[in-house]
Order: sequence, then structure tokens, then C-alpha cells
Amino acid sequence: MFFETQVKVRYQETDQMGVAHHSVYPIWYEEARTNFIKSCLNISYTDIEKMGVLFPLSKLSCKYIKPALYEDVLTIHTFLKNVSPIKLEFEYKIYKNNELINTGYTEHPFVNKYFKLINIKKQNLELYNIINSAYKN
Repeated sequence: MFFETQVKVRYQETDQMGVAHHSVYPIWYEEARTNFIKSCLNISYTDIEKMGVLFPLSKLSCKYIKPALYEDVLTIHTFLKNVSPIKLEFEYKIYKNNELINTGYTEHPFVNKYFKLINIKKQNLELYNIINSAYKN
């Protein structure tokens, strides 16, 4: 299962050449990831945090294939690549006019409010099942 998010490259996201700066891709990944969670899991990041569960970014990979330019409309496909009781892994594919221009990956451990690693399956089985069902679909 993947979820689709569209972003438009804004002027402030570009460099002197009019190319989207490398630093904005993780921001686009985050927007796509939060949209995925809200739409595919039917729960908001805020609601998950209220349950005492956080999943900060611990690993990021980004491969630039072709540039995105000012005012390009990009489509981000977000996939839940892997789910385990201790972490989530997301994969991103960014397209411009149906052409793949970027791929990315993020990893997010489950932690409590003190940033101590937790086993989500033991801490909150209901949330684990919600996440796992989206992964299997």
C-alpha cells in the first residue's frame, strides 16, 4: 500500500539555479509520512503522541536522480516498508510528470516521552495492530 501526496516546489525551496535545494526533500518526506499516517492508519500523529508513543527519525537516506525546479508539481508515493515491534521504516518515491526523480528512506524507532526505546507490541498492542494492518495491505 502506498499513499500519494503532492507538493509544489516553492521559490524559497530553491537555490540560485532554481533547483529544489537538497535540504527540502526530508521536509517533503515528513509531510508525505504524516499524510500517510493520517490517511492509511486513520489516526493522527498527535493522537499517537497522546498515547505516549513517539517515533523520531533515526536514519535517513535520499537519492537524487533528476532535479525538481521552481513551481514543479511533485507526487510523492509513501510506502510503509517494514514494521517491527521496535521501529517503522518508510520508503518514498518522488515523481515529476510521472518520471521518478528521487527516492528516499527513513527509519523511526518507537520511544516513550523520555526517548527510551519501547516495544510497541507490548506497550500498545492496539496501535501496533493498526500500523501492522496498513503494512500488510
